[in-house]
Amino acid sequence: MNAKKIAVYILVVFVLYVIITDPSRAADYVQIGFEGISDAAKAIGDFFTWLADGAH
Repeated sequence: MNAKKIAVYILVVFVLYVIITDPSRAADYVQIGFEGISDAAKAIGDFFTWLADGAH
């Protein structure tokens, strides 16, 4: 097995462990992740709007 497969396996096991042992914490992690993705998408949109407006 290569290192990447081992790392993915460990990550999956950890995620399943968190979900099983503390579902509310797992929900918090998912919410934090989606907020981060949303913020990143908004920042990219703002950047392209700035470029489209002539980068002023």
